Amino acid sequence: AHKVPVGVDQAPHVELTREIVRRFNQFYGPIFPEPEVLLTETQRFPGLDGRKMSKSYNNAVFLSDLPKEIEQKLGRMMTDPARVRRQDPGEPEKCPAFQLHKIYCTPQEIEEVSQGCRSAGIGCLDCKRVMIKHVVAEMEPFREKRAAYELRPADVDDALAAGNRVAQEKAAETMGEVRSAVGL
Repeated sequence: AHKVPVGVDQAPHVELTREIVRRFNQFYGPIFPEPEVLLTETQRFPGLDGRKMSKSYNNAVFLSDLPKEIEQKLGRMMTDPARVRRQDPGEPEKCPAFQLHKIYCTPQEIEEVSQGCRSAGIGCLDCKRVMIKHVVAEMEPFREKRAAYELRPADVDDALAAGNRVAQEKAAETMGEVRSAVGL
């Protein structure tokens, strides 16, 4: 795989790998492909507290969360800190919840929420309700699949074992090329 999907905060690690690969290939020939960073449009997924979403920060929505849990978590999500009262106009670009709108909602909804926020025509809870219904709908099929796999751990183990075999074969092939190239 030449393209490596990472968060923007992990891109330096891929760049370091690129440098190592270039150096190795310069000395021993083109053995390794040079990895490329693959970033999504949404490079940072906002957490419930405004920082990046992370299990470590305990500010995440999980694939195992039930729709009610998602609603509760996102309902408490941080919004534009300058918007203290309902009648205060907001700045959507400074609102972590609005970032989720840009990921999950339709362009029309994004525009309506943006205008409503700027004019104080809608409150933060109204804004979040629009986004929450989309997040719940998007995550539900994943939650159901995850729940089904939890009931069949042997299937998961079999899939992991099969993937492990393929990876070991590919690694052995690559290491053979490396040993040959460096003269071992």
